Amino acid sequence: MLRSVLIANRGEIACRVIRTARRLGIRTIAVYSEADRQALHVRMADEAVAIGPAPSAESYLVADRIIKAAKERGAEAIHPGYGFLSENADFAGRCAKEGIVFIGPSADAIRAMGLKDGAKALMEKAGVPVVPGYHGDRQDAEFLKRKAYEIGYPVLIKAVAGGGGKGMRRVDKAIDFDAALESARREAKSAFGDPRVLIEKFVLNPRHIEIQVFGDSHGNAVHLFERDCSAQRRHQKVIEEAPAPGMNEATRAAMGAAAVAAAKAVGYSGAGTVEFIVDGSGELRPDGFWFMEMNTRLQVEHPVTELVTGQDLVEWQLRVASGEPLPLAQDALSLNGHALEARLYAEDPDNGFLPSTGTLEVLDLPEGGAVRIDTGVVEGAAVSPFYDPMIAKVIAWGADRKQAFDALSSALGASAVAGPRSNLAFLKALVDHAEVRAGGFDTGLIDREIGALTQGAVSDAAIEAAVAELVGGEATPQQVAGWRDPWTLADAFQFSGDRRIGMSVEIDGEPRLVEICWSAGKLLRQGGALAAEGVRVLRRGDAVWAIEGGRALKVARLDPLSRTIEDEHGTASIKAPMHGKVIAIDVKPGDHVAKGDRLAVVEAMKMEHAVVAPRDGVVMSVPVTEGAQVGQGEAIVTLAEETGEAAV
Repeated sequence: MLRSVLIANRGEIACRVIRTARRLGIRTIAVYSEADRQALHVRMADEAVAIGPAPSAESYLVADRIIKAAKERGAEAIHPGYGFLSENADFAGRCAKEGIVFIGPSADAIRAMGLKDGAKALMEKAGVPVVPGYHGDRQDAEFLKRKAYEIGYPVLIKAVAGGGGKGMRRVDKAIDFDAALESARREAKSAFGDPRVLIEKFVLNPRHIEIQVFGDSHGNAVHLFERDCSAQRRHQKVIEEAPAPGMNEATRAAMGAAAVAAAKAVGYSGAGTVEFIVDGSGELRPDGFWFMEMNTRLQVEHPVTELVTGQDLVEWQLRVASGEPLPLAQDALSLNGHALEARLYAEDPDNGFLPSTGTLEVLDLPEGGAVRIDTGVVEGAAVSPFYDPMIAKVIAWGADRKQAFDALSSALGASAVAGPRSNLAFLKALVDHAEVRAGGFDTGLIDREIGALTQGAVSDAAIEAAVAELVGGEATPQQVAGWRDPWTLADAFQFSGDRRIGMSVEIDGEPRLVEICWSAGKLLRQGGALAAEGVRVLRRGDAVWAIEGGRALKVARLDPLSRTIEDEHGTASIKAPMHGKVIAIDVKPGDHVAKGDRLAVVEAMKMEHAVVAPRDGVVMSVPVTEGAQVGQGEAIVTLAEETGEAAV
């Protein structure tokens, strides 16, 4: 068994690897950027090494610094986690040359599966079914557009070196192809350093089912059954489950055999996932699935496989990397019960799921029994704009699918997140959605049901409770208003009726005048909101959070000096929706734009987000330049009405 391992990653996966390594008696070395100096994985590891500034391109993606840290601290092996350098063949090869064990497949296997076009050709040769499409080297736009026409719309444009939905665009009509191709290439270049794409037929009513495979250095390969990842948004997984609903033994056997054949075709060693697109228009069939790609690493959703098989996949990785054979043969593996995973993100479902940053002022994720929490943060930690905004993975197990869903729904309902926006309420709505519960959904469900899944708000009763908590249960009118006069002493004396005072507060950043009422010198808490079901009111510093149904609103006293004239009287500024980099500016001063026109593109966490005109107008100024870093709320474009007045 290995004696020491450096984890070349951060967040929840670094913490996950550390837990298993510690149980096996393996010394752990963490690496961290300046932004992660106080991170949980740094505190959990036996040792930690600083590797550079906050941007991942200057720290976690710098192979030389990772290798240097490993050698200086005497690490026998490097675990790359997922993301960053985990599927970088050059890095895997570099580890081998330096005499460091790379906990993953060989560089040759990563290269073979890392480029989607070459991988599909290899799979065809191995007898694995693949989706119809163009996977060749020719990349000029007109040729690719012609190929899309020949394949037949709708099609998917996919980054050759892609993953996680980055560099992927669905195109339904030829007129939209050019813009989609340009955007996919730009995003692929940013995320993977490779702008090349392939074109595939888009399978209607598709389901995304993947097979967990494992190989060792002795020529053995097995699968640990399937996971269904069809609940997706923008091609990114939201909820994963194992086993797949509606899976029959014939289809499971066919998919498992195809996945093992794919692994053996490249002499695979370690953990990997073979992803298939599956025809979801009817019952699952042994001839109704096609190879999409192979992820040559551990997957984010690996915990659901662990819960239904009773195996620790990180332990399997460490044992295989130590030269041991696979812990179990295929016939010794079996399924037990059902498991689900929900990805809890710092993002704003009410604003196009844009990433959200800030301090986690409240983080309460109940764990135990049927529920497991994998996270890399604690309450008080900051969600940084530099990395993926995942807060945690909420995983639940049940003896059957219904019990697993009930356990996950209960866990999400009991959770609370405040500070950055989160998708907690969205996840709860998705888990409780009738079509999801029935198991008959496909990858398009979230887009079809997005309105129902994101509706809702914190109630007035919850806000009133938060205001009451902000003021204080026994606060007097004098304390609230700051006044002092002989007729308003705190002696409960009142000529008639209740005492009412208006108070200015900020509710979720917006000013509001609320009325505070006293009777006999005691504050009245309107509506009994504090006792209302599902409402939580939590004080953090000088503010109070109203939390209800997975949503959170901040209530604080209004500081009139903190609000600018521009805020009070309307603004002409179109502001950045999140921290990020301006990668395209589409307008210049004097341009006339219509509502919905794209003004600029901001890249955050390697995903592109279009900034569009909220109304018709004339561009007054463009205070940023392409390539500039902008903060959330920073002005990108200033508009005026056609009359010359500022647009709001």
